Amino acid sequence: MFQRLRVRIAWLAAIALCWGASGMLHAQQSWPVKPIRLVIPFPPGGPTDIIGRAVARELEKALGQAVVVENRAGAGGTIGAESVAKAPPDGYTLLIGTLATHGINPELQPKLGYNVLRDFHNIALLVLVQNFLVVHPSVPARSVKELVALARKHPGKLNYGSVGIGGASHLMAELLNARAGVKTVHVPYKGVSPALVALLSGEIDFFLSGLPALLPHVKSGRLRALAVTTDKRSPLAPEVPTMIESGLPDYNVSTWYVLSAPAATPREVTARVGQIIVKSLGSAEMKASLAAMGAEAIGATPEQTAEFLRREIAQWTKVIQQAGVKPE
Repeated sequence: MFQRLRVRIAWLAAIALCWGASGMLHAQQSWPVKPIRLVIPFPPGGPTDIIGRAVARELEKALGQAVVVENRAGAGGTIGAESVAKAPPDGYTLLIGTLATHGINPELQPKLGYNVLRDFHNIALLVLVQNFLVVHPSVPARSVKELVALARKHPGKLNYGSVGIGGASHLMAELLNARAGVKTVHVPYKGVSPALVALLSGEIDFFLSGLPALLPHVKSGRLRALAVTTDKRSPLAPEVPTMIESGLPDYNVSTWYVLSAPAATPREVTARVGQIIVKSLGSAEMKASLAAMGAEAIGATPEQTAEFLRREIAQWTKVIQQAGVKPE
């Protein structure tokens, strides 16, 4: 009797397991059956928002399902990023990760509520964005070498602006200090706009930030561009040399964006998302749109993206430690 009962229980369990597996497979094959949430961990209007909304449009077109953008800003992007790391891994929550959330904050924020490589499946490295090193015209330097010479001649006199302590513009300037062996003074502001206003008025001497915000002022002559921070010149300003060409051989940095999902999201889902995004990044229309922002489409695989993130985290960890940067 007990033997028959055990056999019956095992038989029912097998049926239940098959039903469960079938249900999971059907759920993955039919995904998406409801709107997808794309979290952008910064306010509307900035470069993260622009790139995120472009990703949302491409996913909507390919999937035939709404992609709802949620701007969840705060704490250098950590609030939005952590919310995605802890979201259900069902394919309905995605994140636009950034240099701040995935490259800088792992070292800058000692109580960070997520691990970039463990708590996310980083689907694709989306784009790299070039940055300018610019000075106010009153600064008597027309090249990086001249700026470095000026800083050495007057240590602690030159100052630079940033979008806040621990932000990309702050750390790029600290990397410049370290590579050139100089000391300049940090003046933090609350965002690109106030820092740019300060630079245009001559309140600060130099600033490192993305091409879209700075290029119009360079073209008008209100600012002087000394270098591009990546290892290739920008087609938008081909006359501006790279940092490497300017005498800093180890200086090659960019702002970047990745598409991430909670770590346990089904790989069938993330693979489909990745294929859509990589294909869209390869289109002439998308490349032209990004190029106008000083951005280069990448579309790296998850494995390539993970390796890229390891290198970035290591680089910015070293900069933060050497400069003694502490979070606000």
